Amino acid sequence: MNYGQFLHMIPEATLVVILILVFFADMTCSREREVKVKTMGVFVPLLMCAQLVACAFAVPSVAFGGMYVATQAANVMKVILTLGALVVIIMAQPWLKNEASKRVGEFYELVASTLLGMFIMVSSGNFLMFFLGLEMASVPMACLVAFDKMKKNSSEGAAKYIITATFSSAVMLYGISFIYGSTGTLYFDDVMQRIAFFTQYKSQVPMLIMGLVFFFSGLGFKLSLVPFHFWTADTYEGAPTPVTGYLSVVSKGAAAFALMAILMKVFAPLTEYWEYMLYIVIVLSITIANLFAIRQKELKRFMAFSSISQAGYIMLAVVGSSQAGMAALMYYILVYVVANMAVFTVISTVEQNNDGTTMMNSYDGFYQTNPKLAFLMTLALFSLAGIPPFAGMFSKFFVFMAAAQQGSFWAYFVVFIALINTVVSLYYYLLIVKAMYIKSSENPLPTFKTDSYTRLALAVCTAGIVLFGICSCIYDWLYNASII
Repeated sequence: MNYGQFLHMIPEATLVVILILVFFADMTCSREREVKVKTMGVFVPLLMCAQLVACAFAVPSVAFGGMYVATQAANVMKVILTLGALVVIIMAQPWLKNEASKRVGEFYELVASTLLGMFIMVSSGNFLMFFLGLEMASVPMACLVAFDKMKKNSSEGAAKYIITATFSSAVMLYGISFIYGSTGTLYFDDVMQRIAFFTQYKSQVPMLIMGLVFFFSGLGFKLSLVPFHFWTADTYEGAPTPVTGYLSVVSKGAAAFALMAILMKVFAPLTEYWEYMLYIVIVLSITIANLFAIRQKELKRFMAFSSISQAGYIMLAVVGSSQAGMAALMYYILVYVVANMAVFTVISTVEQNNDGTTMMNSYDGFYQTNPKLAFLMTLALFSLAGIPPFAGMFSKFFVFMAAAQQGSFWAYFVVFIALINTVVSLYYYLLIVKAMYIKSSENPLPTFKTDSYTRLALAVCTAGIVLFGICSCIYDWLYNASII
């Protein structure tokens, strides 16, 4: 083996170095909890900033005979994923200080481990490599969900996540076995060529379609698309709030990018089969999630159904199967990261300062006691709902346009259903705004002061919500890079 090939994997190599540095820092740092949390709270974000730079300057490369293929789009996606992980690490500092100070090093190591698995997912050129990356991301994520292991909800959420992840991995591996049995290879490029040959001569098509369905179902669990979403609400509610934010944006973004890349690169000859399956899943995900979100009284469960709906919108970009669709998907994920993490930062702040409150009625009159946090949360909710002039409106516009470019009647129908559901989503997002600004409470949330880490996380997210929609260069950069 030529070990020099690892030099073609700069983002992954630097992340492994970060893992090693965090491990030794955790081992050698002072045993005093406050000193350790403070030291690691500065050291790890600086390392993640360095990782952001390494991903930004990475170049397209191929290694290990095509098992690792880092396209320009994959490298840009790694920048977005690293940004999301950095925001999660920053906003988690108050929680780590108050409730998880004994295991602060473990938290950072698990976050970096999941990020490494996602990097391998988005840069895989082989189904086996992709599956290994998926498992590298899923197993540490289960540990993060169970991080508050003494809490009943956390243990229950982790158990449901592990059982569902195991089942979905088995389903996906079963589908990959069908693909391998039909084509005799696991390399994406070779599989695509043989599928094109088989479809031309009407050979092996039923087995390939079966493999495609099982593979899509396995990733549908990871994306929490309907009808593979049943684990989502309980897991989001039970996990620590920073982990819930990480699970809802970074993990979902990596799975969405990988799914689109594989459908475009591998299963392009079978488009006529999977596009209708995609239409059904999109309509069900957006509609059912919106209807269930209206009924929620607990904010983390509310955000769980919101994330299911958002996953449906992300899949609209996949319908286009084009460069514009890939650019729209990456732009949507980028905007979704900053908007969703702003909401979870506020939820985590309130939770840390008011005995773990996450019920929606606790936010009645929130503007009267904490006007700045209420205002920033309103901006984030408006962006998630797609209200102009925030970046969320542009992200929805681009995915609608990407889907409409497909040109068929059913594509237009799905876009129409998604537009109607945008109005429904606006209604339930405004329920929180109504609670904060209009409703009154006899026992409103107290006035509390946020720490510097929370203010930094909110500043980064708010700047993204405003600037990503104004600066057209962001979308142009993503469009020029969206060649897989």
